[in-house]
Amino acid sequence: MSINIIRRWVQWFWLLITNSYLVFPFSKSLYQGPLKVICSPGLNCYSCPAATTYCPLGSLQQLLTTVRFTLQTGGYYFGTYVVASIGILGSIFGRFICGWACPFGLFQELLYTIPSPKYSVASPLRWGKYIFLLFFVILLPLLAVDASGIGLPWFCKFICPAGTLEAGIPMLFLLPELRPIVGWLFAAKLSIASFYIGWSVVASRPFCRTTCPLGAFYAFFNRFSLIRLKLDEKKCTSCGACHSVCPVEIHFNETPNSGECINCLKCMNEACSFNAISLDLAGYTMFPQNEKVTTR
Repeated sequence: MSINIIRRWVQWFWLLITNSYLVFPFSKSLYQGPLKVICSPGLNCYSCPAATTYCPLGSLQQLLTTVRFTLQTGGYYFGTYVVASIGILGSIFGRFICGWACPFGLFQELLYTIPSPKYSVASPLRWGKYIFLLFFVILLPLLAVDASGIGLPWFCKFICPAGTLEAGIPMLFLLPELRPIVGWLFAAKLSIASFYIGWSVVASRPFCRTTCPLGAFYAFFNRFSLIRLKLDEKKCTSCGACHSVCPVEIHFNETPNSGECINCLKCMNEACSFNAISLDLAGYTMFPQNEKVTTR
């Protein structure tokens, strides 16, 4: 079985395991069981009626929105569970999570299979996700507070297309009484979600590459994570075969362990004929460089 098939099965597994509360059409409520304290590795909205875990981005913003209030009221205890959770995940897997365990990443990949003209994503746009991480996830929730010292989860409330598709739209179907109060904010977020849906049909994973703050966070760990791709420069012939199969349009042989790499393993599995790319697990080569993993 090829690695690409295995990866697709793993993606579906994580989609189902993090959205396994399938009685929501009858309960018409969110899951609030013991699993809700577990951090989802990928982008998966807490308010999705099927979600059994919490979204790391939403939880990080909620943590930062109350820092000022906590200080003003004399409390000096800050929850670090969220930061620790995604920090541990990042240090172990890096952006393997983006390529293997993110439901919204899978959604974009499925959209890209729709027949249509295909276009590249301009390289400068990749910095967008770091801007969203800095401003919408960290600075605005921390600094833009009301009179009581409490901020807003800016990215979740004003931007996140995953929240709109996984939570906003389903809840309107489940609870019709919410429909009369839908206003401009939901309309704006629906427009944003529609934009990314359309963009994902014609470009490969554009939200991941240009906007996702969680991907930006994991990108910091790509060079140092315990599990990562490894390039043997002595075996690399610079043939460029890895360039053509990369879904995020990086040149792995030129920028190994780039923060943009989602570690889908296509370059190793589909492109490289010289065994120059291998999978490294804490210094141990999972797929030896002198052996082929699959036939092309």
